[in-house]
Amino acid sequence: MSLTEQKECRVEEGNLMPDHVHMLLSVPPKHAVSQVVGYLKGKSAIHLARTYGGRRRNFVGQHFWALGYFVSTVGRDEAAVRAYIQNPKRRHRK
Repeated sequence: MSLTEQKECRVEEGNLMPDHVHMLLSVPPKHAVSQVVGYLKGKSAIHLARTYGGRRRNFVGQHFWALGYFVSTVGRDEAAVRAYIQNPKRRHRK
């Protein structure tokens, strides 16, 4: 079972950038978005540290993800949000 399934959520769209992640999540109203995001960030950081960092135990005082995140609701503009997530490179040029 995936992390999102454990919280009854779905990743509708996603895209990995070199320094951040874009995701369109479907979160049921019974879950607080902040708790879902915190859960995903925490569990994924532990998994990455154990899988790729050679750590057996959780690490204290270190951070994999940035402390913040951006959240917005999607209604009429869902198509625009999906397009942004699918093609972010043209907006993130250095």
